[in-house]
Amino acid sequence: MGKVTGFMEYRRVKQAYRPVQERVRDWKQVMRPFPEDELKEQGARCMDCAIPFCHQGCPLGNIIPDWNDLVYRGLWREAIDRLQATNNFPEFTGTLCPAPCEGACVLGINDDPVTIKAIELAIVDHAWKQDWIKPEPPKVLTGKKVAVVGSGPAGLAGAQQLRRAGHEVTVFERDDRIGGLLRYGIPEFKMEKRVLDRRLRQMETEGVVFRANTHVGINLSIEELRKNFDALLLTGGACAPRDLPVPGRELKGVHFAMEYLTQQNRRCEGETVPADREITARGKHVIIIGGGDTGADCLGTAHRQGAVSVHQLEIMPRPPEQRASDNPWPQWPFIYRVSSAHEEGVERLFSVSSRRFIGDENGRVKALELVEVEMIRENGRSILNEIPGRRTITLPCDLALLAMGFTGPERHGMLEQLGVKFTDRGNVWRDDNWMTSIPAVFTAGDMQHGQSLIVWAIAEARSAASSIDRYLTGTSDLPAPL
Repeated sequence: MGKVTGFMEYRRVKQAYRPVQERVRDWKQVMRPFPEDELKEQGARCMDCAIPFCHQGCPLGNIIPDWNDLVYRGLWREAIDRLQATNNFPEFTGTLCPAPCEGACVLGINDDPVTIKAIELAIVDHAWKQDWIKPEPPKVLTGKKVAVVGSGPAGLAGAQQLRRAGHEVTVFERDDRIGGLLRYGIPEFKMEKRVLDRRLRQMETEGVVFRANTHVGINLSIEELRKNFDALLLTGGACAPRDLPVPGRELKGVHFAMEYLTQQNRRCEGETVPADREITARGKHVIIIGGGDTGADCLGTAHRQGAVSVHQLEIMPRPPEQRASDNPWPQWPFIYRVSSAHEEGVERLFSVSSRRFIGDENGRVKALELVEVEMIRENGRSILNEIPGRRTITLPCDLALLAMGFTGPERHGMLEQLGVKFTDRGNVWRDDNWMTSIPAVFTAGDMQHGQSLIVWAIAEARSAASSIDRYLTGTSDLPAPL
């Protein structure tokens, strides 16, 4: 490495956010650019460890120590070349990925890990500004046609890889715009959609064809798709939300998180939502049930809409500030985390379970009744039980958002018509070559993995693309990280 003692000389610096009072008034990206001199110091902290466990933490196999060193030395062009060798969309992962690579960083054994994610984002942002990222259309065409169903991160990564291998690729998306959850699930303040649109323009120039408003299995039959394409790649995600079957669930004002986030993203796209379908936190007491990233996305959205108060509930106990003894490095650290949205204000409640929603005379939710729970071990399993004798907690609630994750892919339509095999966990089954139980039909991302990280979706799609390429031509030069 260029700075052998860098990890001893420099402390970890977190990427700065815009001031809270400024950013909650708009929908722009919350992060500030990282000053280049500070970024070089952060790159210098990469300690030339003998075995870089960051590779183990990253499903994509990003060559992290190399581009840390290149940034330290100011070799930005070489850094983007190294980064794009393993990742189609570093600006997506550099913004949205929770950075398992940092959790596995060797420096994290007894110090703060390297700011890998911020360096990754800075590299790709610098490359776009310098106009170094160009379309890469194939030089030779194979004459084979592949349909990709779903235009989230897995679908886009698989489509780009397959097109660069020389196949004709068409991406089908049921929504009116391309991007899947990147378009309608990720709030604008977390990733501005101009970042997504920029990549889509690159892919279109490379020859990828996008077809929106096309719901396979609903307004486009599986038979037609299989007749017109040599292979299918299913990347429809795990979109079936986990519900909360408690009394009062049917009340007005209780919504799934994705209903809420999608509607606001449509507003940010310039659409007008009819008043009778509007879901807004403006002037309301909001409760978010679920403590993960989707819940935090709802939280930041509620702030920008003008909520009076926001509570975020989590059924699990509050995580520790530091790694617990049973959560050693290089495992992913299960610790208490504060996102940009949490910094903007929220009351977080842990170890609570929703007992019932309480409505008013008009059938609209007005309160939520909670009960405290504790985790106990029983027959070798951890279970959550209501704490005897504790009083119930009643919180005012004009808007409740269910952000408890997803249970798997939606089966109605495409999957039912195809007749694919499912795993015991309800995901689409696939073999070691990413093929489903149906010949020439492959799958990648959350549809076969279950709800997971963007970095896994891209890595799986790259591997699936390599298998499809080999299936169609007998060989493949496409990389397969998994």
